Amino acid sequence: MAPPTVIRWYAITSAIVLLLVISPSVAIYCDEDDCYDLLGVSQTANSSEIKKAYYKLSLKYHPDKNPDPDSRKLFVKIANAYEILKDEATREQYDYAIAHPEEVFYNAARYYHAYYGHKTDPRAVLVGLLLIFSGFQYLNQWTRYNQAVAMVKKTPAYRNKLRALELERSGGIPNKKKSNKQMDKKTGEDLSKELDLQIKGAEKPSVWELIGVRLILLPYTIGKLLLWWGRWYWRYNVKKASYAWEDASYLTQKSLRVPHDAWMNIDESRKEDLVKRCLWEKSNLESYLAEMRKESKRRR
Repeated sequence: MAPPTVIRWYAITSAIVLLLVISPSVAIYCDEDDCYDLLGVSQTANSSEIKKAYYKLSLKYHPDKNPDPDSRKLFVKIANAYEILKDEATREQYDYAIAHPEEVFYNAARYYHAYYGHKTDPRAVLVGLLLIFSGFQYLNQWTRYNQAVAMVKKTPAYRNKLRALELERSGGIPNKKKSNKQMDKKTGEDLSKELDLQIKGAEKPSVWELIGVRLILLPYTIGKLLLWWGRWYWRYNVKKASYAWEDASYLTQKSLRVPHDAWMNIDESRKEDLVKRCLWEKSNLESYLAEMRKESKRRR
């Protein structure tokens, strides 16, 4: 538990910060002044009274009619107060801020949305958000990749690769002049240059995978997909042509619900056998699955 002195100072500091933060929630409208006081009207004044008060004060303090240098500053304040109070929506927001000064962030958000939200081009906001999200995504991917690589380099398997690479370069003769630490550091640098470590789930980041780039290329991606589907339909549904090897391989992979990475790691002869079975046809797939179940039972 914290000492009483620390708690007391923490309470005092919090109170000061709270006071400094609460006051701007109302001050954002008319600075340190009260908008009603600037126009000389009460908070219950109607729109007609506010309008008359503004015209009266503008005749008195307008720079063209009043040469006093301070009149210009006061006129700007009066005009700003009138802009806030003449509109029912902004006046309601201001009255709410006066009644609830503790809701700092809510009051500030309503103010900036009312005065600056409509002035901002939504397209610029969208582009800005995409850039921010893409930047965070890229940094996050690099962090994950570097952490994964650091963990892999600590494993015995990676150290064995370092020693194997060192022996390969030295012709099978270890360099006794260097310590193991120095050897590992040197070969580690060389290995990182020669081998591109690809770790599943923490791949090296690519600009093409960023959400912003994907959205920009979305029309191209959709067009390419539609073109591929059109060619497929024309070739195999209209012309009734035989499936090419790549297309038959794709149908086989899809029928077996095998991930792309797993499919690429299957032996080529095994792939060829699976493709020849035409597993995209329901009867062939059911027969193949029945064979696999029987084989699995025999192994048990």
